[in-house]
Amino acid sequence: MAYAHITGWGKCIPPASISNDEISEIVDTNDEWITTRTGIKSRRVSHVSTAELATVAAKHAIDCAGIDAKDIDLVILATCTPSTVVANTASLIQKNIGATGAAAMDTNAACSGFLYALQAATAQIQAGMIKKAVVIAAERMTWYVNWARRDSAVLFGDGAGAVVLEAADTPAGLLGTKTGCDSEDRDILHITNFGSDLNKYEPIGPSDLLFEGREIFKRAVKGMSEACDDVLTQANLSLDDINVLVPHQANLRIIQAIQHRLKVPDEKVMVNIADYGNTSAATIAIALCEAVEQGLIKPHSNIMSAAFGAGLTWAASYIKWGERVTPIKVSDATLPPCELTGLELVAPAVKACKDAEPS
Repeated sequence: MAYAHITGWGKCIPPASISNDEISEIVDTNDEWITTRTGIKSRRVSHVSTAELATVAAKHAIDCAGIDAKDIDLVILATCTPSTVVANTASLIQKNIGATGAAAMDTNAACSGFLYALQAATAQIQAGMIKKAVVIAAERMTWYVNWARRDSAVLFGDGAGAVVLEAADTPAGLLGTKTGCDSEDRDILHITNFGSDLNKYEPIGPSDLLFEGREIFKRAVKGMSEACDDVLTQANLSLDDINVLVPHQANLRIIQAIQHRLKVPDEKVMVNIADYGNTSAATIAIALCEAVEQGLIKPHSNIMSAAFGAGLTWAASYIKWGERVTPIKVSDATLPPCELTGLELVAPAVKACKDAEPS
């Protein structure tokens, strides 16, 4: 059987940010309130599209792997904030990176999306259908944010991460996975006024991201912890065998609760939510890149990752890292300059959200 080694990794972080102190200029809150409840200190706001974020992350991953984009067989994008729906956003990324022979598809499992996409690409390599894939997770979550509501405004950010998968004979890459969906309670986390169920000839009004924080907390901790247990059993491993835990960066309190439930020490947990907030599907992809950069992931590391998102989707994955933790080549791909601050970028949306609030 073929295995799907991770041979390249890359990320794209928008330059503009909004600090907690700046958020307090938009809604009634402060740094202490946000930090104690979420662990977030800042979040990034993109001045470019989801496709552009994804393109830069993919180019970094491809150069890191030292491969030619023309040799890629599959481009798969995990996102719930696509630049376009028809045609899909992955097709634009395929064009941008020059992967002219690759299939291109979008997938949406919200915050669980990267692990879902990683499983889908790995399965095709294991089946012998393809040899090389680039798996990307990219989000512009600030597009959904209701800047008039504190619970929404403080949590989300933008960004992208990507990995290259290549077929190999030795066991590494995604070696165990468990995915699922608890659809009975899907309404506790959803976007309003969005989709083809709406009558486009009638006034629709703005979309709004609605969620029940306490219920999500309970389900996220339970779902991700149990999925990790299932994957460990599947892979015939114990938690002592795991070198690094890379959880979805939704909320520091959720991460700490999972860490406590699984009894994983601090030094084994990758956390970067303070800098980026919740970037949905992109959190794990970005965190994997930074875990390598920081030396947390070493050659042959055993990695456990878990996510929970709208749907309610959930996933856990056991990833065996390969030999290499340094790029073969460093990409010079960058975003165009941003002339505005984070607050200036969101100012029109802030005004629209506040104007739409009941007086």
